[in-house]
Amino acid sequence: MDAWALRTLWVLAATTGTLWGSSRGWTQAPTPNSSSWQPYRQGAEILPTPGRGDLASAVAAPGAAPRQVAQAPMMMMDSPVEVADGMDPMMACPQPMFAAPPCAVPMYFDVSGAPPNSPQYWQWRILPENVIWQSYWAGVHEPRISGVAFHNAPNSTNYLDVSLGGRASILRYGTDGGGRPEGAELQIEGAAFPRLNLDANWDVEAVDFRFGLPLIYGREKWQTKFSYYHLSSHMGDEYAIRENALADRINFSRDVLVFGLSYFPLPAWRWYSEMGWAFHYDESEPWEFQFGVDVAEPGPTGPWGVPFFAINGHIREELNYGGNLVAQIGWLWRGNSTKVLRTGFHYFNGKSNQFEFFRNFEEQLGIGLWYEF
Repeated sequence: MDAWALRTLWVLAATTGTLWGSSRGWTQAPTPNSSSWQPYRQGAEILPTPGRGDLASAVAAPGAAPRQVAQAPMMMMDSPVEVADGMDPMMACPQPMFAAPPCAVPMYFDVSGAPPNSPQYWQWRILPENVIWQSYWAGVHEPRISGVAFHNAPNSTNYLDVSLGGRASILRYGTDGGGRPEGAELQIEGAAFPRLNLDANWDVEAVDFRFGLPLIYGREKWQTKFSYYHLSSHMGDEYAIRENALADRINFSRDVLVFGLSYFPLPAWRWYSEMGWAFHYDESEPWEFQFGVDVAEPGPTGPWGVPFFAINGHIREELNYGGNLVAQIGWLWRGNSTKVLRTGFHYFNGKSNQFEFFRNFEEQLGIGLWYEF
């Protein structure tokens, strides 16, 4: 697929997804009390303290800089504050940063906007459960556990593409709890991507391997990624024996630095793009670009799940900036975390996602099951 056709298909698919999502009301922002699960933070959440009175509204005003909760010491004033009959003593505190007996007013001075015992408090966390940056749903070389059975039209053959891997957070300075966390995070990712030929006794045709160390920062609607990953591609021994193709094997490999951006314009919508530059490569060229959209209602889905839509475009320099386009549509389940289970239809058009055969054109139509970490 050439670059012009790829861009045209991507725009058409994204427009279709936008209209479909709008018809389900996914373009509406959530109400503050709709769910405890937050697709992104709406700002500092200040938990009420008994006896604070109207001061809570003053220090938790919308748009104010997020602050950390800490108990201020009692500060003596030159003269006691006069308290009228029937007045709450807390209301007699003249300034939020100073307290006269019997006032005790909390002070706020960091990014968490929550008390230290709250999951929204920013602190160091070793091996937290969730991840700030998730894999692209329609990205075919993203770490996950999945299987996609499809028919490839050009050679009229049935295949099974499998992903065996995942991503996890090693260290985070940030938040925790339900929904997507915030903060600075070091992740580890890795996966193997074998392809099985269902028409030839389930022979292994090829397998790609990927390993990476992404460094992530996420806050409210935005996430950024700076990552290193290594990818290598290998011909399957059963394919080589069957086709007598061992002599034609190529050593496709890449060591890549990646910068990516992810943005949630609305809670159900994730737009993303990334660019990668390989400082060491064989059979490939340095530059690659990836972009796409993931769409699904945020929050826990319950047992019935919700529909989803995803589209991804991947263009590469070794293909004269052509590449492939992937669209997926189906059903999704999510608990009170970032883990997602999806099933549905899969369509792929472009150069092969098995990089041992990266020059071959493929048109895939199939069904898949994907588990995202």
